[in-house]
Amino acid sequence: MTHASILSIRSHFPALQPNAIRPPYIFFDGPGGTQMSRQALDAMVAYITGGMANLHGTFPTSVGTDALLDEGRQAVADLLNCEPQEVAFGQNMTSLAFAIARGLAGFINPGDEVLVTELDHRANVDPWVTLAKDRGAVVRFIPVSPETYTLELDDLGTLVNERTKLVAVGMSSNVTGTVTPVERIIARAKEVGALTVVDAVHAVPHLPIDFRTLGADVLLCSAYKFFGPHLGVAVVSAELFEKLAVYKLAPAPTDIPHKLETGTQNHEGIAGLIGALEFVQALGEGSTRKERLRAGLEAIDAYEQELAQELERFLLSVPQVRLYRAPAGTRKTPTLAFTIEGRNSREVAAWFAKRHHMCIADGHFYASTLADKLEVGPQGGWVRIGLAPYNTAEEIEQFKAALQEFLAE
Repeated sequence: MTHASILSIRSHFPALQPNAIRPPYIFFDGPGGTQMSRQALDAMVAYITGGMANLHGTFPTSVGTDALLDEGRQAVADLLNCEPQEVAFGQNMTSLAFAIARGLAGFINPGDEVLVTELDHRANVDPWVTLAKDRGAVVRFIPVSPETYTLELDDLGTLVNERTKLVAVGMSSNVTGTVTPVERIIARAKEVGALTVVDAVHAVPHLPIDFRTLGADVLLCSAYKFFGPHLGVAVVSAELFEKLAVYKLAPAPTDIPHKLETGTQNHEGIAGLIGALEFVQALGEGSTRKERLRAGLEAIDAYEQELAQELERFLLSVPQVRLYRAPAGTRKTPTLAFTIEGRNSREVAAWFAKRHHMCIADGHFYASTLADKLEVGPQGGWVRIGLAPYNTAEEIEQFKAALQEFLAE
């Protein structure tokens, strides 16, 4: 992307524009949630001001809301290459995961095995651990290498066996950025007839994803991680979705995907999701929305990788910094976690916020198994910088200078 195109991208984000009330922020907290694009905000306002309504009525605003949800499902289908009826909306990824876990109770029996990972955010661990506990199943973990920050898959054939009934794995770590070869894990799970759940929350903002090609049974993501509002999205293969025994109100719909959408949905949030995807597809070319979305994400990935590589080179050059980053040759998102010798990560993040108005996160980021294994708790967890397409090379240079200033104090 050129300097002019980056300026154009930044113009789509109200939070980046000059503000007389507060100083300009540098947003390095993309993994915790990106800023909202103007298209998403405008779509939400348009829905709200145009007349809000619930579903299935005969009057225009209700009919329009029905159409809005249909369009939202189709937009997600174009983003992830699934069928619209496989797309369900919810409060957030975590809530949807727990709801799906309850619905899968009939698939898990005492003595069965549920496989999760040491690398994942606990939102893709605890719903399945809870399911296993409720059903008397055994929980096993795919270990993470403390040297490479990648999953150790040499024993995958043993870890996934005839007793395995469900495998949950994250596509990309929200701490180290490591992109896991989930295709290999899904293929092995299929060999033994196990269900697969993919947490793509951290991957969707950076990587084109093809649900059909992956072959997963469930894929989860969140709109607020890709320039939209707080909204959870679940994609469930139609074959599994039809069998899913969800908790629901008796009069509520029994068809897919509606049976998973308990209560009234966040209609304005769904409007915002559509708007956010309009921003993404505007960055790409193609004759269809699906093609433009894929091209837009490819452009985002290429640009973010340039920034991340420069930031990685710098952090590796600073003796006091320990960078938790997979080695060259491993695909990674532009998310970099590090610690500073002798410094609490909370103290570090607060200093950058106060002195340089940089939004940098700290903590375990709910990847608590990984945090325990790498023993970062005594330092307050990690410091994490996560990049988005509105970040600039100039901001990276500002961070580099600020870190040198911090270390000199």
